[in-house]
Amino acid sequence: MSAMTKKLQQMRFASVLEAVTLLLLFVVAIPLKYAFDLPIATKIMGPIHGLAFLFYLWNLVRTASVWSGIELLRLFILAFIPLGGFFNEKYIAQRQARLK
Repeated sequence: MSAMTKKLQQMRFASVLEAVTLLLLFVVAIPLKYAFDLPIATKIMGPIHGLAFLFYLWNLVRTASVWSGIELLRLFILAFIPLGGFFNEKYIAQRQARLK
C-alpha cells in the first residue's frame, strides 16, 4: 500500500467520522438540549464534532495533490452539508481504488 493510499484511507475515515459526529450532534445532542434541558450534550458533542471536522480538513490538505481544484472544492463544500461526509467517503474510495 503506497503512502498516498494510506492517506486516502485515513481521509475516508475522517470523512465518515465527521459525518457521524454531525449526525450525533443533530439527532442526539441538540434534541437533548432543547427537549430535556440538557445543554451539557451540546457542550460535549459540539467540540467533538469540531475536532472531527478539523481532522477532515487536515486530511484534505494532506491529500490535495491527488485532487483537481474542482474536486477539492467539492470535498470541502460537501463537508458542510449534513451527511455529505458519507458521499465524500464514496468519492474518496473511488479515487483510492484507482491508485491501487
